[in-house]
This record gives sequence, C-alpha cells and structure tokens, in this order.
Amino acid sequence: MTAFVFNELNFDDHEQVVFASEPKSGLRAIIAVHNTNLGPAMGGCRMWNYDNEAAAINDVLRLSRGMTYKNAVASLPIGGGKSVIIGDPKADKTPALFEALGEALERLGGRYVTAEDVGTSPADMANVAKKTKFVAGLGDRGDPSPFTALGCFVGAQAAVKHQLKRDSMEGLVVALQGLGHVGYDYARRLHEAGAKLIVADIDQAALHRAQEELGAEIVGIDAIYDVQADIYAPCALGATLNPDTLSRLKATIVAGAANNQLATADMGEACRQKGILYAPDFVINAGGIIKVCYEYLNTPEDGMDAHVRRIGDTLAEVFARADAEGLATSVVADRIAEAKFKR
Repeated sequence: MTAFVFNELNFDDHEQVVFASEPKSGLRAIIAVHNTNLGPAMGGCRMWNYDNEAAAINDVLRLSRGMTYKNAVASLPIGGGKSVIIGDPKADKTPALFEALGEALERLGGRYVTAEDVGTSPADMANVAKKTKFVAGLGDRGDPSPFTALGCFVGAQAAVKHQLKRDSMEGLVVALQGLGHVGYDYARRLHEAGAKLIVADIDQAALHRAQEELGAEIVGIDAIYDVQADIYAPCALGATLNPDTLSRLKATIVAGAANNQLATADMGEACRQKGILYAPDFVINAGGIIKVCYEYLNTPEDGMDAHVRRIGDTLAEVFARADAEGLATSVVADRIAEAKFKR
C-alpha cells in the first residue's frame, strides 16, 4: 500500500493526519495537526467540493502548516492545524454532518480546535459544539472576518509605506480578487481610505454590490491580473501567484487575505526579482485567528484590536529584514515563525 500522505509534496512532518467518516451524515473529513509545540492546534474547517481525495489531502496539509506559521508569527499560544470536509457547502450541509465532525474532534481530546473557514459558518460551528467543546467562532460575535479584514488593511498600509513611501491610500488603485466576507470588508476599508477598487468574483451579486456601494470597477476573473494597479489583493482561494500570473501583474504590492498565495515556495523570490513587495499571507491575514484565539482562551478582549493592528508592525519588520538581508519576504517571515515554534 502506498504511503500517500507521507509522500505528499506538502507533508511537512505533520504530527497527525486523521481521516474521519460517518455514514449516516455522509461526513468525509480530514483533520491535519501540523505542530503543537506552542499549544493545541487551532485552525478553521473548510468545506469544499474537491475534485478528488488527493486534492483534499493536499489542501489540508498546506493549510495546517500555514496555520502553525500564522499562529507563531502572531505570537499566539497555539499550534497549527486544519480540517476539511469533502462536499458541496451549498448542497451537502446538514446539522448531522457537523455534529459528526464534532464527535471526530472529541475523539482527538483537544489536540485540535476548529472554527469557521471557507464554506462554513458560525451556525455550522454551533452544530459542532453540540458534540465537543473543542470549537471556537460561536454565536453572533463568532465571525472572525472583520478582524481578518482589519489585519489586511493595516498590513496594506505598512506595505504602501515601505514600497511607495506613502502614509495614505488616497488615489491608489487596488485590484481585489474575491468579495467574500473578508474580501468585501477589506474592500470597504480601502474605499473609505480613498483607494479606487477594481474587483473580480464569480458572485455577481457581490460584484454589483461593490459597484454600487464602493464605486468599484468590475473585470473578469482572469482579467484581474492584467489591470493597471498599485496593489493586487488576492482574497479568494490560494496559489494565484504563479509563473503565469506573475508575468502579467502590473502591481508592485501584493497584500491580500487568501491563504497559500504562492503556488510554489520559489514564487516569493520571483516576486522580489520582479520588484513586487509581497506581504506574506500567513502574516497579513492573521487577524481572524487572533480573534478566535482570544475568544476560545477567554482572554480579555480589550487588547484584541491592538493585537490585530500589530500585524502592520510585524510586516514592517519583515520588509526591513528582507531588504537588509537580500531575501524574499516569504523566507524572512518563515524564519521569524520558525524561531518561535521549532524546537
């Protein structure tokens, strides 16, 4: 039998990879615990209609590793993990499905704590919570999206200050890809700061809303890479920084909310060679997990906003070190995180 997890390109000494199924609900889930040196693994649950099981494995390995780095660089007392449910979030959701996931998490005994992610919601997490306490992002205050968007905004400000030597977003053009909960709130903040928005999404209703409320210009999904812009903000799925798109980008800053934006690790250096300042995704989009961690650990929330805003300071450090050492920002961010969680 082939060891199809250990041989995966994105397997990175993961501590544990669990396959969970429950026939009555139809649950097919994969839970990946990457590293728990700093505390229990924490990361959201993604529900996606993957083409096949191998694609789901690849995604959960990449995402869980990213959570370790994200949580470490954000100075949180938690490790990194992720879970994915194979299924269509628009057609296959039932309360029983998420209750079954809760039972699977309970069997792990607290090594992994979940929350919402792409394709799941606080309401889904409430069903998970019927079977386990190892879940966060619950109730009316459970949505971490506004905090992710805030972190992206202060991160973009830090990038603009470093790359363009400006303290203002006024008049800058942002090509923003993906108008989900995070992407739209990020777009709103950019608009309020005086930026002009060019947006792309598969959701026509979201596009028209952005056009009406934010004065955004709409372009096609693929055309977003070709527009004249100061900032490219990927806020949908990952791997949009690849050899094809990088050759087309006109922007000199990449600052977006998506996870795993680099299709391959060498794309970070490719950005540097092209003169593009890349804000490493796991640094800039950490606002949501900061919020979830505060909630789950019952940490007083009066310091949470300031903690999220420190993302800008962290990125300023990453940019300065990358310049001084002649390295890609992605490499510097990795080293900062690894110094915190590796033993």
